[in-house]
Amino acid sequence: MFDILIYLFENYVHTKSKISIDYDSLTNDLSDIGFPKKDIYNALRWLKNLACYKNNILSSINVISEQISTRIYTQEESLKLNVDCRGFLLFLEQLEILTLETREMIIERIMDLDMNELHLEDLKWIVLIVLFNVPGHELVYNKLENLLFNFKEEIIH
Repeated sequence: MFDILIYLFENYVHTKSKISIDYDSLTNDLSDIGFPKKDIYNALRWLKNLACYKNNILSSINVISEQISTRIYTQEESLKLNVDCRGFLLFLEQLEILTLETREMIIERIMDLDMNELHLEDLKWIVLIVLFNVPGHELVYNKLENLLFNFKEEIIH
């Protein structure tokens, strides 16, 4: 399912395709590529839930985004999000890339994935997908995209 989300993000969403999406045709195309139908349906459901969740919190984003909090993860969340992932989310909050609301959206979407444990690279994709889909967050999305993809490792002598 996760591979389908990345595929859709890279090929349809991120390219800003103006094509109207026929879900039957999309399902057939993804199936022809080799993705299992169950994973296709789960990925499309995941994206639909992202849109619903996004609409529910948009009205409160500007109201509470100035608050500071410490996130205490449940046992289930801690099992799915290892220490590196939780540290990365905190790092993004400190850089003001994530607000309390977008952080919670990301955690909600992660918990809905059919994966037992998320790796840091997978988390980065989820954060990009969620931020891309939140109106008004274009600047922070671009900031994160630059941070993740334009980072040049320098050798320290």
